[in-house]
Amino acid sequence: MGVFGDAEAANLIYLGLHALQHRGQEGCGIVTHNQGNKKGDIKSDTRSDINGGESRFEVHKAFGLVADSVTHDVIAKLTGDSGIGHVRYSTQGGRLVQNIQPFFFRTSIGPIAIAHNGNLTNAAKIRQDLESSGSIFQSTSDTEVFVHLIARSRAATLRERIAEVMPMVNGAYSLVILAEEALFAVRDPFGFRPLVLGKRGEATVVASETCALDLIDADYLREVEPGEVVEISATGMKSFSPIPKKSSAFCAFEPIYFARPDSKIFGDEIYTMRRQMGVVLAKEAPAVADVVIAIPDSGVPMAIGYAAASGIPLELGLVRNHYVGRTFIEPTQAIRDFGVKLKLNPSRAVLAGKRVVVVDDSLVRGTTSAKILRMLRAAGAVEIHFRIGSPPITHSCFYGVDTPRRRQLLAAQKNVDQIREIIGADSLAFLSIEGLKSALGPARSGSYCFACFNGNYQENIHQDVVGQPTDGKGPGLRSGLGSR
Repeated sequence: MGVFGDAEAANLIYLGLHALQHRGQEGCGIVTHNQGNKKGDIKSDTRSDINGGESRFEVHKAFGLVADSVTHDVIAKLTGDSGIGHVRYSTQGGRLVQNIQPFFFRTSIGPIAIAHNGNLTNAAKIRQDLESSGSIFQSTSDTEVFVHLIARSRAATLRERIAEVMPMVNGAYSLVILAEEALFAVRDPFGFRPLVLGKRGEATVVASETCALDLIDADYLREVEPGEVVEISATGMKSFSPIPKKSSAFCAFEPIYFARPDSKIFGDEIYTMRRQMGVVLAKEAPAVADVVIAIPDSGVPMAIGYAAASGIPLELGLVRNHYVGRTFIEPTQAIRDFGVKLKLNPSRAVLAGKRVVVVDDSLVRGTTSAKILRMLRAAGAVEIHFRIGSPPITHSCFYGVDTPRRRQLLAAQKNVDQIREIIGADSLAFLSIEGLKSALGPARSGSYCFACFNGNYQENIHQDVVGQPTDGKGPGLRSGLGSR
């Protein structure tokens, strides 16, 4: 999230990060800067920030959810009329406070803060080269590679340094970069991750999704184009493309799982696409059943589409507890499937004696799915027909989705019937890749990356990431998708 030219920048970023909380819950951070005012009614803050030295930048970073880690006192200290914010979902780098973004650093052309969504596939090689020539890294995040490359550049301006660095890095990156006189929005040439522009009065806003713009009453302008850099300053917005745009490779998992259903990204409404996945799934994999239920939350639009297309009534069969924190006290005496029960509880009145179609967005390891289906059986469901609104996930993602190693992906090791037995369903079906393309829209489906479903990566990235041949079975990324 980035804001330029609003005296309430910190508050707006705080609200925007609330809207984007689904994209990361591990930690969050905000950096602000006072651009000053010609009339002199806004004074620059020159207090020492946490990095030392006199600066007009203010930095706050902490573990936890936005509402827990950003208090009224914190907001009061984040003075300025521009800033950037970030919610962390780790794909590279461990759970260290040093890895929480935005990163703030000083260069020969002035202080800079940066926040990154995505994954650099050649970060390990670049880091090794930088360290061998004397660079000292403060974090284990791939994002810090940007920091060092920008700082080492001899170009005269930040704009020129960004243009110099972009061809050096591979993979997925949507960036906001804050300097003393400007805010930059940067997107990789494939456009893997979303990045949108908005206006709120005289202020300009950058965000990962349009739901953040909606919350602060900002008007949606457009997406930052793949390969584009947008420079936002007191003189307005300027656009340039340092590297040629490549064939778009929007992440197909964004409309399936990541993005909020009320957002518009990649030019389409998420809810419309997700509902259509359910419609196509009902046509591809019909079932004889009494009710359709969803595994909340991202499975809900798909279940709505499945019920509408099949004519089977949609019911609230699972109730989600929305007040579950990231930590909790486990009972000393083990309770079967405790973690799942903490979040979901079946409605016996809906399920007892019924043949049930259960719709979920995806299946990764399958262990949570098995627990949920056991709960549904215990609540009285006599038949369970499990329907997945995405194709089988058979390959790890290296572009910013935190999937496990390939050997831990259930669909990479077992066929559909074997998976059905493991999770305990009476029948199991996945949306086909062609069905997914149909739901995304035939005219635009060629703009998406389906590598996690078919192994067709946009770059030869396995050697960079895992240091092994392209068998996809080397070390993967930490499992943000958990055991679903």
